[in-house]
Amino acid sequence: MDWESGISHYAVELWHEHRIPIILSTFTVLVLLRIYLHLTQPKPELLALPKLYNATEQKVKEEPSAERWRLDEKQAVKVEEKQQQRPDISKQSSDKTSDDEKKRITNGPRRIKGGIKRKTSQGNSDDEAGNGPRKIQVLIFYSSITANTDKIAKDYAQTLDASLRGTSADGEQQDCSFLASQVLDLAEADYDEYFITPPKSLEGESGSVDYFYLFLIPSYNIDTINDSFLEHLRETHHDFRIDTSPLSPLLGYSVFGFGDREGWPTEEEGFCFQAKEVDRWMAKLTGRKRAYPLGMGDWKRDGKTRLGEWHQGLTEVLELIEQTGSLGEGVAGSGDPLESDDEGVEEDDGEVMIDVDVEVSKPSKLEDVEDLGKIIETSSPAPAPIAVDFTTYGKSATKRKTATTVTVKEMVPKSSPTYAALTKQGYSIVGSHSGVKICRWTKSALRGRGSCYKFSFYGINSHQCMETTPSLSCSNKCVFCWRHGTNPVGTSWRWVVDPPQLIFDGVKEGHYKKIKMMRGVPGVRAERFAEAMRIRHCALSLVGEPIFYPHINEFLGMLHSERISSFLVCNAQHPDQLAALQHITQLYVSIDASNRESLRRIDRPLHRDFWERFQRCLDILRERRFRQRTVFRLTLVKGFNIEDEVTGYADLVEKGLPCFVEIKGVTYCGTSTSSSAGLTMANVPFYQEVCDFVTALEKELQKRGLKYGIAAEHAHSCCILIASERFRVDGKWHTLIDYDKFFQLLEAKGPDGDFTPEEYMGPETPEWATWGKGGFDPRDQRVDRKGRPVEEVS
Repeated sequence: MDWESGISHYAVELWHEHRIPIILSTFTVLVLLRIYLHLTQPKPELLALPKLYNATEQKVKEEPSAERWRLDEKQAVKVEEKQQQRPDISKQSSDKTSDDEKKRITNGPRRIKGGIKRKTSQGNSDDEAGNGPRKIQVLIFYSSITANTDKIAKDYAQTLDASLRGTSADGEQQDCSFLASQVLDLAEADYDEYFITPPKSLEGESGSVDYFYLFLIPSYNIDTINDSFLEHLRETHHDFRIDTSPLSPLLGYSVFGFGDREGWPTEEEGFCFQAKEVDRWMAKLTGRKRAYPLGMGDWKRDGKTRLGEWHQGLTEVLELIEQTGSLGEGVAGSGDPLESDDEGVEEDDGEVMIDVDVEVSKPSKLEDVEDLGKIIETSSPAPAPIAVDFTTYGKSATKRKTATTVTVKEMVPKSSPTYAALTKQGYSIVGSHSGVKICRWTKSALRGRGSCYKFSFYGINSHQCMETTPSLSCSNKCVFCWRHGTNPVGTSWRWVVDPPQLIFDGVKEGHYKKIKMMRGVPGVRAERFAEAMRIRHCALSLVGEPIFYPHINEFLGMLHSERISSFLVCNAQHPDQLAALQHITQLYVSIDASNRESLRRIDRPLHRDFWERFQRCLDILRERRFRQRTVFRLTLVKGFNIEDEVTGYADLVEKGLPCFVEIKGVTYCGTSTSSSAGLTMANVPFYQEVCDFVTALEKELQKRGLKYGIAAEHAHSCCILIASERFRVDGKWHTLIDYDKFFQLLEAKGPDGDFTPEEYMGPETPEWATWGKGGFDPRDQRVDRKGRPVEEVS
């Protein structure tokens, strides 16, 4: 036992001493053995295709001769398909094919290849193109003011994708050329990107992309984004710098319109008239590439049914485009900008044609062409211009000659959805294009719960302030707009113009009615309620663009005649109107971005030359800085115009040299419309972030030698005021206004008189309103959202 134990002990010690070399040697031997076996083992033959041919040959021998040729034909097709999919194997198997089989296939019936040959958009086959298959991107454009078309467009995109990119019988995704459809709101889309030239084709591993446009257009009897879009199409068509058919690279387009037969019973009376206009102008811009005729449906009756019928026909056309790369030839709707039943009618260019039935006496001698106008003028008085209804395009020339006079439409008719939306939001609509509303600060001041920043900065009592506008229309679609696109838009005034006296009386009446409604609200102070029945200030900043109103100077004169001070806010898009503006108490210009691209993203202006207009307005303010109190109003939107834009804002201040710069964090109003524009609570800056921005801007201005400083703040409004050193006397800021002195100067020197802002500079800014003090009126009691008093922390 001792001997055996010694051997075991020796073996264990030997293993522990040499185990690593033993293991490595064993592993090396196994690897070499595996390699040897792999090299010496014979390779198996690939018998898949020979077995198939042998089995087929055996079956052919058993078939009658008539069936044999048919089977040989099928076999030949299979061989050709296998050769395309597996070229190496087919080559190997073809070498083994017997001479009898080759002879039988060659001598069989001649095969005729059928089907439609696939082409790219340039007309070359996929094999010839050499750049891979081309993809088709369908873009669905829509417009909406009630969110109905928004939902319909998104639902239709899913239906279209299911039809074009559906699944096969076994549940697998079919291979197709169509990408997932994209839905675009015309209020959000950049017209220059999509409607001057098509989006650039994307080159990649999957090939390039061609575009197909679809439009879902409701028609409105008020000014909406449809009017701006149609104006853009019209200007693009008539712009001599742009090609006649700039959208011809598109594969095609089609339009479906929604209307209301209760308001417009027939097409001649305006049913779906804006969809018709879009269809007509797109035909011109695409070189007559209408893929499918214009579809029309009634919102309340047959809209879904008609949309389904239109979808069925459109899907067939898109499938044809996928196969051939073109709309085809001789297809209804593929070659003419008018509808298929109007193809014989001469195309209308959209120009305003006025037929003047003037009887000209025949001259005794030949007259020069330049004298023709004088002949007509002396023969008959010139008739008044005739308003032309463009909704009846495509009619014969004889019918167009009998055009009737059409009255100019109202901006916000009482029967319009815009009127209903604004009144629901608390507006009182005055006339056809003006409005008045009391803000939450007026209600707060009446109850002694604090006034807005205007009281802290300029000494204006919020409960004596009337917030109004003589124009509900605007030329911008700002992402932070309080009205979320419910107000009309336009680049020029083309509505009924109400007289200024009607607006002045109407807004005062509407304001006092709303003040009286506060009489029974708990907490309203009697003395402030009595003061509120005397308007002392008018803020022309409610909504829209007040400077847009043609008689804005007359309206301002009526305000000043009753010693009502005026603060006017404009969006720096109307330099001509700004230059013609007479004296006002304080002139604001919204500076929402420091560069062109940011301004496009935030304000979403309708004017093509929006940046040039913006720059001209800054020049006008620079010229007026010694005649009026001028203010830059900066609305900070996190993620849009805060990051890395301090230098750009300093450039604008240096260019315009305003008296004051107000910096305010955006107020989020929280609707789905603003969310679709890209604005959420994440874009609302904290007050500390606004303070940091203002501090950085002040340092940048002082670095450039510009004499500006932080004068006041109102933390409750998230607003801070930077002022020029012109309003700092003996080390104290004087941002308040002496309103009595302003009216005395105005009465003495007139609305165009020459007097400076320093002449009506008010007393010292209250200590509690200066920088670092918060800016809350000590006379009032601050409360939380539930109305409970908030104790100030010392």
